[in-house]
Amino acid sequence: MRILFLGAPGSGKGTQAENASDLFGIPTISTGAILRESIKAETEAGKAAKVFTDAGKLVPDEIMIAIIKDRLVQADCESGFLLDGFPRTIPQAEALDAMGVDIDVVVNIHVDDATIIERMSGRRVCPDCGSTYHLIYNAPKSIGNCDKCGAKLSIRDDDLPEVVKKRLDIYHEQTEPLIQYYTRKGKLKTVIGQEEVADTTHLTVETITKFGKAKFRAEDL
Repeated sequence: MRILFLGAPGSGKGTQAENASDLFGIPTISTGAILRESIKAETEAGKAAKVFTDAGKLVPDEIMIAIIKDRLVQADCESGFLLDGFPRTIPQAEALDAMGVDIDVVVNIHVDDATIIERMSGRRVCPDCGSTYHLIYNAPKSIGNCDKCGAKLSIRDDDLPEVVKKRLDIYHEQTEPLIQYYTRKGKLKTVIGQEEVADTTHLTVETITKFGKAKFRAEDL
């Protein structure tokens, strides 16, 4: 079984991918993780990628495609795999097709932009003990301070509303066209992200089971 996950940053796509990986017993292939692994292993593609990452630049498509290709031929992918973060663009999707990779189902986790901005910009972290909070969903007892150690909470740069908005704009421009790409192929199924992670997981597993022809034990849900 070969599954591909799509979703905007902050949609919970990564969490759902990991949950599906555990339930169906297939590896999650995350772009960031395999890029780091390839660089650490000093593969040819990894060495080429390191030149760009060291310079703070995006790794070109052709290098990422080579890294993905190397990963998909490994033994643990024989029974299937789950792609999270690749492809990000139409050219990457076309390259995946050119490899002969036949995706069973593409799961699109949909959450509207306003909700994503609210989720991400409301997150707070304690710089001293690492505890995390959310101003709406998991608010600290004392506004602005950590419940555990009393330190002043901070917001990560990536969670600033203007940064989240920029990331969403890039997603809509570069990655969202994949929704139509896979819709035309009859592969795409959309799951509406719920407020509770468990509810989204249930919908996601139902979708994969129905359209991806996967099997799981009901007690695992």
